[in-house]
Amino acid sequence: MNAVKNRKDLILIVDDCTENLSLLNQVLEKEGMQTLIALEGSQALSIARNMIPDMILLDAVMPNMDGFEVCQILKKDPELKYIPVIFMTGLSDSDSVVKGFTVGGIDYITKPIVNSVLIARMRVHLASNRLTRSAQSALDIAGQYVFAVNRMGGIVWSTSHVTELLETANNDSDWLSSKLHQELRQWLSMAPSNGMSLRLKAPNSILRVLFLGESNSQEYLLKLVDTELPNESLLLQNSLNLTAREAEVLLWIAKGKTNRDIGEILGTSPRTINKHSENIYKKLGVENRTSAAAKVRDYIDQFET
Repeated sequence: MNAVKNRKDLILIVDDCTENLSLLNQVLEKEGMQTLIALEGSQALSIARNMIPDMILLDAVMPNMDGFEVCQILKKDPELKYIPVIFMTGLSDSDSVVKGFTVGGIDYITKPIVNSVLIARMRVHLASNRLTRSAQSALDIAGQYVFAVNRMGGIVWSTSHVTELLETANNDSDWLSSKLHQELRQWLSMAPSNGMSLRLKAPNSILRVLFLGESNSQEYLLKLVDTELPNESLLLQNSLNLTAREAEVLLWIAKGKTNRDIGEILGTSPRTINKHSENIYKKLGVENRTSAAAKVRDYIDQFET
């Protein structure tokens, strides 16, 4: 127990300049951190896979494989994608900053590096990452479709259920690595409030992202909802003289969803779902959701057999 509590943070420093590596190594060791060093991208990836560092300080501009490409590879690896990456570079133009966040970086430090600023940011991100991993494990166990993105729309972490749903909905690697980030970034730039949603048209299905809140100044917490409904929605609409939206609501009622759940799935408020429900009850000649669900059970059973 004490060994775990007293374990030093393991930091991988990646820079093609040996002088920078030496200086950073001294600074971090003085702060009580344990360091690993790499001079280029492929070496960094090999060390990361073998040692699983708590954080990576990554030079953006390197020969052969630059830091952006290294980060992209890291974020595609299930065992490495949760490691926080801080970019270090002399580049400060907006395109480079956006690219750093888009590929999954959590922060961006420009050279020459101010040691006190770097250490302060590192400690914040290390503490945040520990809390995030703990919360993520709980969400994963609970079967939640929750993920976090940075302000540029890059996915920082996700539960396994989100990963599976995105893979099922997507057969186009360009959509997941580029278009999805762009859509999320544009939506987040509009400052959505809690409960607002975004419709995503993935290659294989329609998904909806629900805004849950801002976890810190760098990350936004989102929920992924699969809005693909089976064909019984249309059959309910035609058989029971319902509107398309009423048929969708009734289908989810029959499947035991609450008004709040249905609102999240369909991207509207529970109050609106309640109004649809009242209209449904009138058309079916019933008084409540239990009776409505029972009345359409025969229809649902026919559709699923």
